Amino acid sequence: MTSDAARITSDLAVLGRESDLDVYVQGTGPALLLAHGAGGGIVENFGPVLDDLARDHSIVGPHYPGSGGSPVATGPLDLDVLVDQLVAAAVSRGHETFAVLGESLGTTVAVRAATRHPHRVTGLVLTAGFPVADPVLAFGAQLVRILEAAGDRDAVARFAFLACASEDQLNALSAQEIDAAVAQVRDGMPPGMPDHFDLVSRVDVRADLARVRVPTLVVAPLADRLVLPDSSRRLAAGIPGATLVELPGAGHILDADSRATWLRHTRDLLATLHSPTT
Repeated sequence: MTSDAARITSDLAVLGRESDLDVYVQGTGPALLLAHGAGGGIVENFGPVLDDLARDHSIVGPHYPGSGGSPVATGPLDLDVLVDQLVAAAVSRGHETFAVLGESLGTTVAVRAATRHPHRVTGLVLTAGFPVADPVLAFGAQLVRILEAAGDRDAVARFAFLACASEDQLNALSAQEIDAAVAQVRDGMPPGMPDHFDLVSRVDVRADLARVRVPTLVVAPLADRLVLPDSSRRLAAGIPGATLVELPGAGHILDADSRATWLRHTRDLLATLHSPTT
């Protein structure tokens, strides 16, 4: 297939994916398409940096089915369909090109977007990501689905909190504070969470990595116990020219200091995308 034909096919796929996804929009300037994690959302995953990024970027943050205000899916999620829906959300708002910032499951969405819509994606930031679920993540995804099917959302919340907090974060909390945090996690879990984790267990973008042709930043939280750091390292090793940044002590959900470091490196990458020499 010629590049022009591939582009037309890609555009037709996007135009056919207009959906009723709930989309967070903020800011002006070059576009950033945000891809959140399983069981998360735009504010939940990117909240601490949204105002900063929106100072000079147009943020487009679609919520996956069953997250935010998006309706729950009627069948299993499909990675390509989800990618096309997210890209369509940006294109329908007038953004022809954009960088994609993905966290956790969102990294697979971002990678597939870069290979499925290469003429639209200008750069990638992949945080706490994976090309395919490692044994720990696959076990966690299975456990979430089993507990959800049993109706034990408190157990799901306890597992999610345990897996996403770093050792230092856990050690700093009393038993009462942990219970309060678990309750907050439970109350915030979206109805689409089991569908998201079902997709986590099935995605595989290993074959996409070598075909990524845009500047890429990979951020690995080294105290992540849900997505092991080696998964991020595999992303960086497989994507030509990717930059790997490791965050010592950071868990799956970045603390304030780690997020500030993330923001600095992300802004460095975005500056290269907007440079007149690129």
